[in-house]
Amino acid sequence: MIDEKKTQEKAVETMTVWADANQRVLGQMVEFGTAAAKESVRLYGELQQSAIEALREPQNVFKLFEAQMQAWTRSAERLQTSAEQAGKGIQETCTGVASKMKDVYSKN
Repeated sequence: MIDEKKTQEKAVETMTVWADANQRVLGQMVEFGTAAAKESVRLYGELQQSAIEALREPQNVFKLFEAQMQAWTRSAERLQTSAEQAGKGIQETCTGVASKMKDVYSKN
C-alpha cells in the first residue's frame, strides 16, 4: 500500500513537472511567433518607406537597393536574436525538467 501511494505521488509529481515544462516551452514559442510577426510588420514598413523615397528620386535606384538590403539584414539580425532568446529559454526549461525529474525519482 505504501509503495503504491509513493508511486502515485511520483506519477502526479512527474505529470506536474511535464505540464509546467510544456507551458513554459509553449510560452517561449508564442513569444517567438509574436516577435516574428512584429518583425515582419516592421520590415514591411521599412521596405515601403525606402520604396516611397525612391519614387521621389528615381535616379537613386542603387540607394533603394542598398536601403532594402540593410532593412533585410537588420530584420534577420532581430529575428536571430529572438530565436536565440527562445532557444535559451527552452534549453533552461529542459535543464530544469531534468533536474526536477532527478529529484522526483531520487526520493524514496
